[in-house]
Amino acid sequence: MAVCMFTGHRPKRLPFGYNERDSRCKKLKKALKKLILNKIQEENTTAFLSGMALGTDMFAAEIVLGLKRKFRDITLTAVLPCRTQAAKWNKEATARYELILAKCDKVIILQDEYTPSCMNMRNLYMVEHSDCVIAVWSGTEGGTANTIRCATERHLPITVLDPTTLRISCR
Repeated sequence: MAVCMFTGHRPKRLPFGYNERDSRCKKLKKALKKLILNKIQEENTTAFLSGMALGTDMFAAEIVLGLKRKFRDITLTAVLPCRTQAAKWNKEATARYELILAKCDKVIILQDEYTPSCMNMRNLYMVEHSDCVIAVWSGTEGGTANTIRCATERHLPITVLDPTTLRISCR
């Protein structure tokens, strides 16, 4: 069983922001789905990990859940940095988050309360429990870059989808 984790930008760092009706968002989700399908069909990946942050993490989780109808043996595990991850989100985002969590095969909560290091701890946990990475990353510094560095140090294969150009590269 191969395990693939997701990492990527939150909406404020995506070219379309929070507007998921934007054609660029639709194209990004389509490209992300294609990468996930490739992991399932070509690389025999059966397990996926999502950190459940707004943006990329939730897009990927929703795609995996949608694919479970066709690929019944795949699983989705939500790896939450803290129990209060969505505490400050708006009602719509919180409802979406809770709906995804309810459909996950497993939910791992790393700690009860938020701390300044909990997001990095979540990312490290996922890297340590994965065989490969799909990243939606523009090359900028931040949490996604740190996660990619960590995955590179552990020699995990990383597929990067640029959210602006939709170019795919492998590391």
